[in-house]
Amino acid sequence: MSSTLIALLGFLSWTLLLLVLMEAIRTKLVVSGAVPANGFNPENSNLSPFMQRLARAHANCLEGLPVFGGLMLVAVVAGRSAVTDPLAGVLFGARVVQSCIHLASTSSPAVSARFTAFAVQVGIAVYWAIRLHGT
Repeated sequence: MSSTLIALLGFLSWTLLLLVLMEAIRTKLVVSGAVPANGFNPENSNLSPFMQRLARAHANCLEGLPVFGGLMLVAVVAGRSAVTDPLAGVLFGARVVQSCIHLASTSSPAVSARFTAFAVQVGIAVYWAIRLHGT
């Protein structure tokens, strides 16, 4: 499996892990009687700040997946994973860092660090898009 496909699988798995974590906590809240089964807002706005950050971190993954994952998939399908392979792990690592910072804090330094991790991903994606459009 190419580095690109490994990173894409990692991105998908990370997104799934965040979802499983959120649903495990929600299940515990329902079973304990803390929240009725129909008492959840999609963004967890009626829950703890951590749960709100978890919902947003998961949503960030879903928002980025079509762009970042799409570029990786195009590269593999087109037989051009040599374009994406060198930075695929960096992009995935930056995504995990972004999510972890999001889960940890919304302080000003944390938001700046989270933005930096996102900017790394965007920079890589722009580079890939340019290279994939080339001959």
